[in-house]
Amino acid sequence: MEKYYFTSESVTEGHPDKLCDYISDSLLDEYLKKDKDSRVAIETFAAKDEITIAGQVTSKAKIDKKDIEKLTRETIKEIGYDNEKLDLDYKTCKININITEQSPDIALGVDIGGAGDQGIMFGYASNETKNYMPYPIDLAHKLAKRLTDVRKEGIIKGLRPDGKTQVTVEYENDIPKRIETILISTQHEQNVEIENLKQEIIEKVIKEIVEKDMIDKNTKIYINPTGKFVTGGPLGDTRINRKKNNSRYIWRNGKTWRRSIFRKRSK
Repeated sequence: MEKYYFTSESVTEGHPDKLCDYISDSLLDEYLKKDKDSRVAIETFAAKDEITIAGQVTSKAKIDKKDIEKLTRETIKEIGYDNEKLDLDYKTCKININITEQSPDIALGVDIGGAGDQGIMFGYASNETKNYMPYPIDLAHKLAKRLTDVRKEGIIKGLRPDGKTQVTVEYENDIPKRIETILISTQHEQNVEIENLKQEIIEKVIKEIVEKDMIDKNTKIYINPTGKFVTGGPLGDTRINRKKNNSRYIWRNGKTWRRSIFRKRSK
């Protein structure tokens, strides 16, 4: 009998990593919506009360700085950032935009059908879950999504956008047997009672998502283990993200397919 532990982590949409992801994604989508042949390489940088968007774009889409700023503020608002004293305010934060056209020398490698930057990507489907993701990351994602839902729907009061989930699963002969540890850290407002918050997270997040038979008396559950988590988002953690799309030829099932590959680099 082989036994081992596997840990996976996910973050909420308000985590600085995902905030940068979401802004870059939204801009990429906007360019592709208006010009499917757009080539976009955008960096988003988030720090205290400030968002910086920089990079290179080659596109026929007519998107100016005012459009980019408006879309960025709408994205930040959708996530729920509206308080500069705790994290970020979509209404007043400074947005710096520095987007230029792609170098014609670099573009030569793409115009003729090349891929631009090179990279190796791999992945595989798992039968551990219905959506073919490994069980630990599937569970971590679902907990993060639920944490966002209870905040936006007002099911748990006083939550803020930043958050993280982590799950450690015990495997036996490559089969998930039980959950060893669940950790959830969530940003909250100053006046929130921590002990009440912990109980609400257990009842309205964990128990709503995790199967009862995967938790036993030895499962360890940690909610905000370091204590309060008031200051968050870009105010508490500076992050950067890059969003790129490149046309590539890919060999699949004996045929050559052309599609867009979206790659991201966080941290």
